[in-house]
Amino acid sequence: MSWHPPKKTAMLVGKNFSISGFGIGAVGITTGEVCFNTAMTGYQEVLSDPSYAGQIITFTFPHIGNVGANDDDSESALSSLQDKRLLGAQGVIMREAITAPANYRAQSHLDAWLKARNIIGITGVDTRAITAYIRENGMFDAVLAHAENGAFDTDAMQVALAGFAGLSGADLASDVSTDKEYGWKEGKWVHHDGFSTPKTFCRVVALDFGIKKNILRCLASVGCEVIVLPATATAEDILAQKPDGIFLSNGPGDPAATAPHIVPTLKALIEKTIPIFGICLGHQILAEALGAKTEKMRQGHHGANHPVKDLTTGKVEIVSMNHGFSVAQDSLPAHIAETHISLFDGTNCGLAVKDKPIFSVQYHPEAAPGPQDSHYLFTRFADAIRASQR
Repeated sequence: MSWHPPKKTAMLVGKNFSISGFGIGAVGITTGEVCFNTAMTGYQEVLSDPSYAGQIITFTFPHIGNVGANDDDSESALSSLQDKRLLGAQGVIMREAITAPANYRAQSHLDAWLKARNIIGITGVDTRAITAYIRENGMFDAVLAHAENGAFDTDAMQVALAGFAGLSGADLASDVSTDKEYGWKEGKWVHHDGFSTPKTFCRVVALDFGIKKNILRCLASVGCEVIVLPATATAEDILAQKPDGIFLSNGPGDPAATAPHIVPTLKALIEKTIPIFGICLGHQILAEALGAKTEKMRQGHHGANHPVKDLTTGKVEIVSMNHGFSVAQDSLPAHIAETHISLFDGTNCGLAVKDKPIFSVQYHPEAAPGPQDSHYLFTRFADAIRASQR
């Protein structure tokens, strides 16, 4: 009796290569920039992070799916608040087949969750080789297809690849932002008791460039009543809310492409005495508004095990990162202090205005790889608001 290997039902096609594997998640075709993520868990949060719009994620950890999926761990705020498409990664690449869930919080299998979010995936490929290629050559554009019958139109895939413009020069914040104002008061998770409902002492406007739900929870947990506004909000729209603080969220795309729409608004806000706190894309756009420049990275920073040094205290934090662009250190004006750096490559990870309550970080302090090494930044923001209220 002869044995026949299972039919390959997925294909990843780049400019000069193609890789076959087994399809998971949604059926169809997608394009994106391929990056790798070194996190060993938190795959649901990663895949639903709007900052990954336009990207296909390669997980370096081989066993993905062991805690299943649930309604609480998805990071796209829009997925539960508005009748709008679900946001996050374009696709996923994995070494092994999805691991069966074994966690008390699991509500569904990861494959069912991927289908529900229309995320296409491929398994059975050498993710180590992809990761090594990115480290040596940089992130690359590719087409990912999943066909249950194993039949692929490779010509159409090449056309799709040629039509993908890449992330350099891509303004994606408006694509993932809310299109209307909404409020947020839910706090952080309390073990077995669900999410907290903290008391508030201030009003914060959050500009949504692709905001994550756990950022909103962290802001609420330090006493902020949060009003989320679209990325297109003007300085007048923001100030009309009479905010005690302003938050600039994470998001996808090229900050230099997004900045022209946002910088005039930020420059007007910087002139005020209102505390401002930015994360990820918010950090990069704030830097642009302050006169600095941003640049594309070769492989970017994507993972939950990145060491960052706080230059103001000398302490090292283990942080979560997700960015393919960075603030150029040699472009920082004299009135801007560099506050944090990556201990992997020395790139900028934080800044502060020397004479104003304005600061930002490149990484994600709302995540928990440390597990709470960076939560102090939300407290620092709340303290700056309290000081401004005196």
